[in-house]
Amino acid sequence: MRKSIDSFLDYLRFQRNYSSHTVRNYQGDLLQFYQYLTRGREDIRIHPREIDHISIRDFLGHLHQKGNAKTSLARKLATIRSFFRYLYKEGKVPSNPARLVSNPRLPERTPRFLSVREVETILELPDSETDRGVRDRAILELLYASGLRISELVQINLEDLLLAQRLIKVYGKGKKERLVPFGKKAKQALLLYLGKRAALLRRQRTLREPNAFFLNLRGSRLSARSIERSLKEYIKGSALLLDVHPHLFRHSFATHLLSNGADLRCIQELLGHEKLSTTQKYTHLSIEELLRVYRSTHPKAR
Repeated sequence: MRKSIDSFLDYLRFQRNYSSHTVRNYQGDLLQFYQYLTRGREDIRIHPREIDHISIRDFLGHLHQKGNAKTSLARKLATIRSFFRYLYKEGKVPSNPARLVSNPRLPERTPRFLSVREVETILELPDSETDRGVRDRAILELLYASGLRISELVQINLEDLLLAQRLIKVYGKGKKERLVPFGKKAKQALLLYLGKRAALLRRQRTLREPNAFFLNLRGSRLSARSIERSLKEYIKGSALLLDVHPHLFRHSFATHLLSNGADLRCIQELLGHEKLSTTQKYTHLSIEELLRVYRSTHPKAR
């Protein structure tokens, strides 16, 4: 089974062009499943054909007893389904046993979002007198102006940015390419950062990725983890009592567009969602916001 797992991970990496972060998640889930089946013993060998839906259900039941959240169980089941779907297509198993296992019933969640005033306050937190502050302001402006995933933002290269047209070429999940617009404020912040970028690039000892747009203070490509850490530092040092992460800018971007009359299909395209149902979760947010505004402003609402 280990060889089958390795083969599946190579398929995700080289044929589906999944990010290294996503591949690591798949790997972790499948190795955990494999260790459960073998009870961690190296002398036990299991072929995928020996695994049935009862084995998969037992694994999920074991995780549930250990206190794993339903969202975690759902993700692991999705991983196992994808794994056996791949093996079935390759002719290595007669069927996909994971299809017979029901999804855990998940509570319906609506994503959190920031108000326009909260966004504006956060955008002002980086110190514009420092190289780092100028860079971080550009990052936050672009996140809110474009709704990019943090993984998409850190992969931007110089040639992907069309500043004159205020467009950015993005490679989303599965390396699907899309063009995303951004506004004047983001353009101004990006131009200011470009003035600092050359100095950052000179600090890089080996020019492995000279085209990387966002650089860390050593001159190498900035990581998603670094952006998350910086954002937490800014929030911690401010008077804001908020739990803010980069993805919250994406939620806020979509919610504010919808609240101001943007078409759901357009938002789907901007976010790079494959299915409209993924984008539709923002309609709940918009309705909640409309109700809040109505109840707080209409004289006969209470």
